[in-house]
Amino acid sequence: MAELLAKYPTPAALRRAGEARIGALLRKHAPRAWKGWARDVTAALAAQSVVVSGTEGAGIVLPELARSLAHTRASRAAVLARVEELVKDHPLHVLLKTMPGVGIRTQARILTEVSGKDFATPGHLASYAGLAPVTWRSGTSIRGDHSSRKGNKVLKRALFLSAFASLKCKDHISRAYYDKKRAEGKKHNQAVIALARRRCNVLFAMLRDGAPYEVPEALAA
Repeated sequence: MAELLAKYPTPAALRRAGEARIGALLRKHAPRAWKGWARDVTAALAAQSVVVSGTEGAGIVLPELARSLAHTRASRAAVLARVEELVKDHPLHVLLKTMPGVGIRTQARILTEVSGKDFATPGHLASYAGLAPVTWRSGTSIRGDHSSRKGNKVLKRALFLSAFASLKCKDHISRAYYDKKRAEGKKHNQAVIALARRRCNVLFAMLRDGAPYEVPEALAA
């Protein structure tokens, strides 16, 4: 829609353009949604009964803002494309992509946040990522295990989202573990964090041994 505002920044300009021209412009940038958007815009214009003071003045500023937004989006897309190229060229790409729920962006986070660091155990990796559970103590009171507020937040978020994505994978291993934690009384986020912590063990072994993810034989049949 930024391209539309760049060319037709005010209701008056949109009315002069008409649904056909609005649709033609939107079609270039939203091949699937352009018809519905064009109808929605013209319907909103038809329903408008009040003209806000300063609308014409906003029409001077909006095109520049819209073009700036479009440029930012294009730059972001170019950066993401370049990151994808770099990840695919990395020697660990073939290994990491075998793990369920680990896409290009998660691979990029793992490679930038973990590569070059030495973790002695899976627990050290989980602690670094802020996924290792901690026990809260206050005087003589001891409360149960909770997710750490420390650690690498960027990596933690990537592994959390990866664990969540793995719930829909075909081998059902992640879903079974998640359901188990839910049955134990854990809330959704707690269960996903527990799953992400467990997957740290797998990730650690994969990186240590240079071995791809393997589905247990009982499930592979």
